[in-house]
Amino acid sequence: MGNLKRIMLAEDNGKDVELALAALEENHLTNEVVVVRDGEQALQYLRREGAYKDRAEGNPVVILLDLKMPKVDGLEVLRVVKADPHLKAIPVVMLTSSREERDLVATYNLGVNAYVVKPVDFTQFVEAVKSLGVFWAILNEPPVGSAKK
Repeated sequence: MGNLKRIMLAEDNGKDVELALAALEENHLTNEVVVVRDGEQALQYLRREGAYKDRAEGNPVVILLDLKMPKVDGLEVLRVVKADPHLKAIPVVMLTSSREERDLVATYNLGVNAYVVKPVDFTQFVEAVKSLGVFWAILNEPPVGSAKK
């Protein structure tokens, strides 16, 4: 189990964080899940700055990113990640409540790997997060060296 891959969850809604963590745990995904509550924290974590300067090396295997967050929104986080040579290989899944076409188009234009609208129904939300966790943390094969713990 020494090669578990880290998942980053960037979400400002406490209830959605709880649901996502419960969904991953329910599926026995014991990966470390790093939770950040705004886009600024997400970027600091990824760049190993501020409160995260001493975090373990290596990037998360996937970023589950909310679109509408305080300080720095998900679009800007995505823009920065996909423009940075050290971060751009990290898969980014937009996990959002927005069904707006312009948000969908904007995220794909910036290089998002998937766009998932958060289901309102609790059971569907849990299933969506479990599926994302299984795919990105277990099934998907990242480039060599991109997902060190």
